[in-house]
Amino acid sequence: MSRARTAVHCFRYTYTALSSILSSSSAVTRFQLPCPQQCLTRAPLPFHFHSRYSSSVPKQALDGAVENYPSGDFDFKPLTGWKKFIVKLKMLTALPWHRLGYGTVLTIKLRGQISDQLKSRFSPGLSLPQICDNFLKAAYDPRISGIYLHIDILNCGWAKVEEIRRHIFNFRQSGKFIVAYVPSCREKEYYIASACEEIYVPPSAYFCLFGLTVQAPFFRGVLENLGIEPEVERIGKYKSVGDQLTRRTMSEDHHEMLTALLDNIYTYWLDNVSAARGKKREDFQNLINRGVYQVETLKEEGFISDIIYDDEVITRLKERLQVKTNKNLPMVDYRKYSGVRKSTLGLSDGKELIAIIRASGSIRRIESPLGARSSGIIGEKLIEKIRSVRESNKYKAVIIRIDSPGGDALASDLMWKEIRLLAASKPVIASMSDVAASGGYYMAMGAGVIVAESLTLTGSIGVVTAKLNLGKLYEKIGFNKEIISRGRYAELRAADQRSFRPDEAELFSKYAQHAYKQFRDKAAFSRSMTVDKMEEVAQGRVWTGKDAASHGLIDAIGGLSRAVAIAKLKAGIPQDKQVTVVELSRPSPSLPEILSGLGNSLVAVDRTLNELLQDLTLSNGVQARMDGIMFEKLEGYQYANPILALIKDYLSSL
Repeated sequence: MSRARTAVHCFRYTYTALSSILSSSSAVTRFQLPCPQQCLTRAPLPFHFHSRYSSSVPKQALDGAVENYPSGDFDFKPLTGWKKFIVKLKMLTALPWHRLGYGTVLTIKLRGQISDQLKSRFSPGLSLPQICDNFLKAAYDPRISGIYLHIDILNCGWAKVEEIRRHIFNFRQSGKFIVAYVPSCREKEYYIASACEEIYVPPSAYFCLFGLTVQAPFFRGVLENLGIEPEVERIGKYKSVGDQLTRRTMSEDHHEMLTALLDNIYTYWLDNVSAARGKKREDFQNLINRGVYQVETLKEEGFISDIIYDDEVITRLKERLQVKTNKNLPMVDYRKYSGVRKSTLGLSDGKELIAIIRASGSIRRIESPLGARSSGIIGEKLIEKIRSVRESNKYKAVIIRIDSPGGDALASDLMWKEIRLLAASKPVIASMSDVAASGGYYMAMGAGVIVAESLTLTGSIGVVTAKLNLGKLYEKIGFNKEIISRGRYAELRAADQRSFRPDEAELFSKYAQHAYKQFRDKAAFSRSMTVDKMEEVAQGRVWTGKDAASHGLIDAIGGLSRAVAIAKLKAGIPQDKQVTVVELSRPSPSLPEILSGLGNSLVAVDRTLNELLQDLTLSNGVQARMDGIMFEKLEGYQYANPILALIKDYLSSL
């Protein structure tokens, strides 16, 4: 029994570690293959798209004509005359909870995860669209004198950080102040803070500008100790998740890819923070290589503005706004200010409508069978939205906003087909956030134009699938199973207590090759490349947006504002004409979010209760995805492994 318990504990560790691979900085993308019975069917390819584009040169159309895309850059124009009067009138008649006094400071706390989706008033966490909207509204709101930005450790990708930073620079065009207070700082936090007018830190701040790293865990040794033998079929020499199961160290190709990604990010960071702070690139290189952590040194050398506590920053803001010392500084927080409507501030929308469909998270084909609300991209639901927009005449163009590392291959293909059908009826622009790779890139390549940030992770055109041979593990814990089957390949997925037979291994390999060729060939057609040219940039390799542009995988570098500008161009709408951007992915709060929101505002319900409610309401079984490896939902799945059910029951009793 002790051996079994030890094996179970080891399995639990491995299970947790395996499930975390894809959330690490090095496990860049997923493209999950379904079972062989769910092979992709090749959809007809009736539509024509533009050829490749370099971010540094205009895009060349097939006929040789040069096409320049608008930048979508922000141009602040203060309200004047009659429009200014109307705004003041609207503010006077606004709802009481939307009213603010003049001289108010907007406070935004950037910390933890930042979602690319809109959030309801009951949802916890930060929303990138709402953060950006707040910067825009504050620039035009005469009641807002400036922004006090608290920046703490962030858990998001570089593309979201770049979008926030861009909106800080946009806000500064209004002439209002924005200061940053950074109690804990690494490279991402400093990257945002460097765009602010001033950077303040407390005396005991954790300042760790020591450089960037990328890590790749390898589980071959752990699996061997457990008695688990992975049988992996990886198509694409850069598809590194297969290596993480079968190798103990990086391959040369894996090392090459990660090194290129790291160099891109590091160089981009150095160039931008040095330009923002008015220093030489070498100054920041020396700072990092010296391992400076003393905030006094940072102040002396001009990397921060001053060393003061939060209350002292507020005192300085009072002096700046001429608020009496015995009075409170008028402030409004991010969540409350999110309720202020753009129309109140004269940010009028135009008659022409552009739809935005947001697709964030891992890709699955169908909703959870348990009826719980599923997170991520549910293929059948997104397809419904795409079809409704295609059938509507009111939208002049569509933006597909993607923040996904991939997932189910069949779902990705079905969504790609629907996006292409949509693109045949109206302009479709794909806008990439932190990551749009593997299945996420599969979706994007159905659009007419693809826009990404310089540090978006994209590409990863490759597939990997595997079976775990658990025979030795079964022996260790005293488990056995026997299979009765009909059909030569009936046990291809079911027989996890043995290795593949030679004929099974051959079929498994052919299946993976077939899926890869479909993905690669559709990517080549969508990007107007030859298959051989696409093969050079495919092979499962992940690219930054900047490199993806130079290799023809995307068309333009920029954020959502540039995607909107390009959508206007493609729809024949003048750039100086206002449009209404319609969010089709409006949030609908779940029961735990509503209860949590009410609790926080009325009776201060503890965070632990919120997490418990989420577990009780949203839990939908145990699963772990890894490039085609999935411990599927134990409830009701046809290939559910009984040993996993036993382990689940055992762990729940601990």
